[in-house]
Amino acid sequence: MPEKISSTSNPRIKNLIQLQSKSRERRNQNRIVIEGGREIFRAVKAGFLLRELYYCSEFDRDDRVGELVHLLPDYSVFNISPTVFEKVAYREGSDGIIAIVEPRNLRLEDINFGENPLFIVLESVEKPGNLGAVMRTADAAKVDAVIICDPLTDLYNPNTIRSSVGCIFTCPVVAGTTEEVRKWLFVKHINTYAAALSDTAEYYHLKDYTLPTAFIMGTEATGLSGSWLEHCTSQVIIPMRGIADSLNVSVSAAILVFEAMRQRNFEV
Repeated sequence: MPEKISSTSNPRIKNLIQLQSKSRERRNQNRIVIEGGREIFRAVKAGFLLRELYYCSEFDRDDRVGELVHLLPDYSVFNISPTVFEKVAYREGSDGIIAIVEPRNLRLEDINFGENPLFIVLESVEKPGNLGAVMRTADAAKVDAVIICDPLTDLYNPNTIRSSVGCIFTCPVVAGTTEEVRKWLFVKHINTYAAALSDTAEYYHLKDYTLPTAFIMGTEATGLSGSWLEHCTSQVIIPMRGIADSLNVSVSAAILVFEAMRQRNFEV
């Protein structure tokens, strides 16, 4: 029988809140927090390991927790009161399920890909919502991996998980330094297309993405570092007809990736 928790001062609840709010705790404990049945099931289907499960019967309207409890021993499943759940939930309209999961800390050498891969590379991404939105695009297009250079945000920030609707678990995501990633792509013979606001950039739709391709994107504020701009295969730009000179990075990623998919006849 799962343990019942009705106090917000319970040590497990305090730890759960710490994991949600502090990236340092997530790193030190090698644990992440996932809220929501959809996101949890996507993580489980992708092979992520559940470590603890917290649920509130009053909020679990579809009884989805029943599909998860068999994956854990009773001592790792906790039935929490509505008061406690409202304390630990970080989004509105929650379905009453929160899990603590072991993350995957992939390296570049862990990426598996076929003969004609497609990658998204983000440099110094700092907004969890942007990363989450890019992961949705990555999942929709079935890109081989999303590679983060010098990240300024926790890859498994709860807001990243939420904005990705769990797609952070369905596509490999790897972190490394800009130089490590640039050299890895060069060794693997991947063509690199840097999204840039420069005089030498060419319209993105004029390029051929039917060969191994990586789209490189920076932040809206500073763009890409000189290393990418100097060493990429080509600089590309999305034509802008209004007063704005750039798009949100997640929108730009979607435009570029689906142009590549169109050229490949939407075949993986």
